[in-house]
Amino acid sequence: MVIPFDNLFALTSLLSVIPLIILYLLRPKPRVARIPSLMFLMKVEKEKKKIYSSITRIIKDPLFLIQLFVLIFLSIGSAGPFYTSEEPLSSEHTVIVIDSSASMQTDGRFDDAISKAKSYISQENTVIIAENVPVTALENAGASDARNLLDKLNPKATVADLSSAISSGMRILSNQGGRIVVISDFTHWQGQDPVSTKKLAKSYGLNVDFVRVGEPKDNVGIIHGNVETEGNSYSYSSIVKNYNDVSKNVDIAVRNNGEITKTLQFDINAGSTKQFKVSNLKRGITKIQIEGQDSLMVDNTAYVSVPGFSDNDVLLVTDKDNTPSETALSLIPNIQVSVSDNIPTRINNYDVVVLSNNGRSFNDDEISRLETYTNNGGEMVFIAGEQLAPENAKISLLQLLPVKTLGITEASDGVTLKDVQSTQLTNDLKLDEIAVYKYLNSTPRSDSTTLISTENDIPMLTYWTSGEGTVVYLGLNDKLGENAWSNFHNLPEYPVFWVKLIGWLGGAGDVADYNLETGTITSLSQRQTIQTPTGNQTTERVLYDEAGVYRVAGKTIAVNLFDDRESDTTIDGSDVIERASTNGEPDIVRSETYTAENDLDIYLIAVALLLIIAEIYIIKKRGEL
Repeated sequence: MVIPFDNLFALTSLLSVIPLIILYLLRPKPRVARIPSLMFLMKVEKEKKKIYSSITRIIKDPLFLIQLFVLIFLSIGSAGPFYTSEEPLSSEHTVIVIDSSASMQTDGRFDDAISKAKSYISQENTVIIAENVPVTALENAGASDARNLLDKLNPKATVADLSSAISSGMRILSNQGGRIVVISDFTHWQGQDPVSTKKLAKSYGLNVDFVRVGEPKDNVGIIHGNVETEGNSYSYSSIVKNYNDVSKNVDIAVRNNGEITKTLQFDINAGSTKQFKVSNLKRGITKIQIEGQDSLMVDNTAYVSVPGFSDNDVLLVTDKDNTPSETALSLIPNIQVSVSDNIPTRINNYDVVVLSNNGRSFNDDEISRLETYTNNGGEMVFIAGEQLAPENAKISLLQLLPVKTLGITEASDGVTLKDVQSTQLTNDLKLDEIAVYKYLNSTPRSDSTTLISTENDIPMLTYWTSGEGTVVYLGLNDKLGENAWSNFHNLPEYPVFWVKLIGWLGGAGDVADYNLETGTITSLSQRQTIQTPTGNQTTERVLYDEAGVYRVAGKTIAVNLFDDRESDTTIDGSDVIERASTNGEPDIVRSETYTAENDLDIYLIAVALLLIIAEIYIIKKRGEL
């Protein structure tokens, strides 16, 4: 077998053995001495044997042999010898997928899953939490780190996407393989069927094991809730379902700030639902709770958040009369609108400032007041117009904007808009009905967030944090008549948009923004610390994966499960295990082995070091050291 080398040129170092041999062949000059005549007669015979005796002497000298092999081994080792072998795909790396859905909170299922997960820990481990999006909690870690992480995990309150979690494990094991262990109750999931994904993984040479935990249990839970406007207050409509096989008497307590404000009691037949309504909700957090204990507690409480609206003072700065924005603002309840053609000295008295000049540019004093206002926490809205074009505005004003304006562009045929990031602020807008005929060509700044843009990615609704305040850029000008920049002000959604925008900037906003379902993901304008139901978290992307109360960017947000399938703890997931084990073996499209390069240099160097130690020992024993 021919052994390959990484660096054949390094074999030239084998020439170093030549000086070693020459040094040992060189003899010191003989010393002159008187000898008997008999020895003289034998001189000729000894001369004939001289060369042979010299060679024999150096070969028998252990130091020569040691030094020779040290040079040979080091020379060959520097050339990087290796041999190849076909190795099986590694079974040492284990990806553990743990179902962290709401149903895993049922009577010890998650604790059982953690216990089983520990029995699958190997030398190298990756742990993936299966929520509505897979979360890689640990990657390529040792056994000790894996155990420590598993001890810290808690179930969440989302629906698990088991298929996506398995796919994430496949990507991690794509180089040298391994195995995936999925631990779940297999009662419900979102996305593709995990059995299909297991079959796909098997076709790529990856072993996937399904481990089921939990047994069917009875349950009663709140599976739906909706906050509605009712006159000048809010009401809450909800549905409770009885998953028991017998009728159930249900007691419900409504609490606000810890005090019971209302109680309800009714019977629900086996497998049936009951709808009820709570009116005149108070500001703050209201808890609607099923009294007593059952197998799944996460769906026994519904949280409702009603923001504390306050009267807001809004300043509209405009050089035009009766603009659509002025009309829309005047229709918003609980706000006082003041209209001015300049920036007043006492601007800090206003909660929100809307700037809608179309001709007159702001002077240095006005811009300085705006800078001070937003630095102190003021909220501003810039409506696009000629005054924001770079040739018309001062640089200090343009620096306040979350976009960089480049000039005015006309589109006679009109351009359409698209939703860049879906939020409660924009989800009711019919963007396909908005046509833009003229706009400021601009690009978003690096720290800004764009919610709406044109189809060619020109920002139309963008905001960012400036000092302690917020600056919003609205690229839809509110001119009327033939010079109108868009038709937005003609649509019925226009005043609704302003209600939401002013409410959002004033700290209130649409009540739907304060009541979310688990699994919702939102982005923040910048990285910040939020409060979750179980602790604080620093992030710029919020995954609402727990039921309870969140505090995010000054808002108190109620988050609920509301999922009929997750609340159904009577489902037996054993059919998934049966389907996974009875499917035929798929064709292997990836080799079950890989060609490994096994380096030999480390072994040659180790032998050379042992020989050097032996050489030192011999020299010391001879008394030459």
